[in-house]
Amino acid sequence: MTTAMRRWWLTLCLALLSAVTAIAHAGVLTRTDMQKAFPPPLTVGEKDTQLPVWPIFKQDATAQVLAGYVFESIDFAPIPGFSGTPFNLLVALDPKGVFLDVRVLSQHEPVFLEGLGEAPLLGFAAQYKDLSLQQSIKIGSNANRGEALGSANVYIDGVAKATASVRILNQSLLSSALRVARAKLGFAAGRDPELVARVRRDTYAPASWQQLMEAGLIQRVRLSQDAIEKAFQGSGVERSAATVASDPSTELYVTYLNSPLVGRNLMSEAGWQHLLGRIDAGDHALLVIAAGPNTFVGDKFVRGAVPDRLSLKQGELPIELRDLDLDDPLALPAELRRADAKVFRVIGPAGLDPSRPLDLALRVTREKGMVYPERVSRSFPLPYAMPADQLLQPDADNKRWHDIWRGRAWELGVLAGALLLLALVLARPWWIVASPARLARLRTGYLVFTLVFIGWFAQGQLSIVNITALVQAVAAGRDLSFFLYDPMTVALWAFVALTLVAWGRGTFCGWLCPYGAMQELVAQAAQFVGIRRIKLHRGLDARLKWIKYGVLALIVVLAVVSPTAADRAVEIEPFKTAITLGFDRSWPFVAWAAGLLLLNVFVYKGFCRYLCPLGAGLGLLGRVRLLRWIPRRAECGTPCQTCRHRCEYQAIEPSGAIVYEECFQCLDCVAIHDSPERCAPLIARRRNRVIAIRPLPAAAGAQA
Repeated sequence: MTTAMRRWWLTLCLALLSAVTAIAHAGVLTRTDMQKAFPPPLTVGEKDTQLPVWPIFKQDATAQVLAGYVFESIDFAPIPGFSGTPFNLLVALDPKGVFLDVRVLSQHEPVFLEGLGEAPLLGFAAQYKDLSLQQSIKIGSNANRGEALGSANVYIDGVAKATASVRILNQSLLSSALRVARAKLGFAAGRDPELVARVRRDTYAPASWQQLMEAGLIQRVRLSQDAIEKAFQGSGVERSAATVASDPSTELYVTYLNSPLVGRNLMSEAGWQHLLGRIDAGDHALLVIAAGPNTFVGDKFVRGAVPDRLSLKQGELPIELRDLDLDDPLALPAELRRADAKVFRVIGPAGLDPSRPLDLALRVTREKGMVYPERVSRSFPLPYAMPADQLLQPDADNKRWHDIWRGRAWELGVLAGALLLLALVLARPWWIVASPARLARLRTGYLVFTLVFIGWFAQGQLSIVNITALVQAVAAGRDLSFFLYDPMTVALWAFVALTLVAWGRGTFCGWLCPYGAMQELVAQAAQFVGIRRIKLHRGLDARLKWIKYGVLALIVVLAVVSPTAADRAVEIEPFKTAITLGFDRSWPFVAWAAGLLLLNVFVYKGFCRYLCPLGAGLGLLGRVRLLRWIPRRAECGTPCQTCRHRCEYQAIEPSGAIVYEECFQCLDCVAIHDSPERCAPLIARRRNRVIAIRPLPAAAGAQA
């Protein structure tokens, strides 16, 4: 391929990337897809320019009226599932916050991919239709369904053997729907649920129960029997004056137990650490105590369940409380030691803001009638407001991704150490390449680390999808913070960007690509058992290497004209099948990924060299490389061809020049260049060296 043709290919690819930047659409679904999902009489409008939300309209007698909004949950709440990949749900809300539809667009939960199948999950999601965000939607069970008639909650059926997975779906759905409701429906004054205050963790000081109450950290509400009877007046379930006079009042206490000033004073140090180990960063632990005849703990209360007599709202939106099921003793006053005391957890994705008042409510239910009893319920407020000096107010960028990064801190630390080692090896390879055995051990060990830790464990497989998603998001003006929900990918891309400038494509493709590592390890195993590789003719190899640039161009063009087709085209990458899902996928995808591994046995890393669109993109970006860091001699190419013949990637020209866009930085040619036993010019120089023969001194000769 001539220099002019290479420039033409580069110009074409850059032009296509620029075109995508100019007109690409964000998100997985297009307007056409949305219209198919919501056919007439509904009409899908234009996507909002500020938020990835589509309005839907219906025709009345005179004009079109807003029927609701439709969106994808992954744009708002990419909460990872067990596979490390978030659910993506298609959600439609009407203007009052009622679910018009909930569909599963994509999921990678192992329990639904194998074993149960996807049907139970689809049935679970269908239950949300016609439920409202104004209701407290709970996942029910046989244990607590008996109290549902008098409950402050709405129950839907869970899925046996998949409890955790459906709760992740529930979190994804409610968190994303709450964000849209806040932004588009006016719920909760339009607050962003990610921009909430945090309870300070540096406020501990010894304090008694009374001091905590005086500071406003523990707040009390007295619920008298007179107030209860006034609420039930005229309902037919009133009690006699004598009964009311004989019943004592109920006292209820509320506090944030995850505040160190409260938790460390009411719990032992072991109990406090146990509490912190049970809640995630961003979660809340609320302690509620009831002393008296009216309590939130019923006869059928189940540990770890949702309390049916206690509810929580903020800004008119319900928030789930769930018993944390702690047995750690609390240092309570003597008069409260026999009271009902429970710690309830509120998950971070619910968007609870401790800087705003909590609207807790106790529901009291009575029955009338004997044969078919009718239940009558009344709710009584239990307001709580956290003192401002115990809070950290949010900054503009205080989003939940911080918690995700903190939660994966040790993984990022391991990755940082591995990347530092790799940078040192590539910058100063002399000690490593001095011994072929040492280089082989280092390279094989690092590839195993890349496959097992970066790929399968940390799910750090980079993909062409990352690039197309970035371009589409920029073109659509979307917030790029969604990338920050995947710390490993961000960290790897940052390192790849730096090394592209320094060394070129090969740092990622040769060392940090999990699927590339898998190919190389399979090739080593095949060679160990005696399978011989096929080395293609140099001209054919050079022509085949241009295919990957055509694949890249095709994906870019499809991203412009048909994002849905582009989503299918990127499946040419076997990364999702082999790395993200560990070959747990339908047979065509598994066959493709396994077939490429088989090709690699005979044609070394054939996918990477000839088909990989990500490698093509990195090759183009790597042209900004600043260094020609692989050493060359005057004899390289003329007459010496040792490195070229030994290069498995065929990335060395007959002239001896390194083709950095095709180099995978395996360091084999560097090791040959520095070896007096393997480098032909060094061997020739050593053989041509003449050692002078000098006579022994006379004394020595006489002595002999």
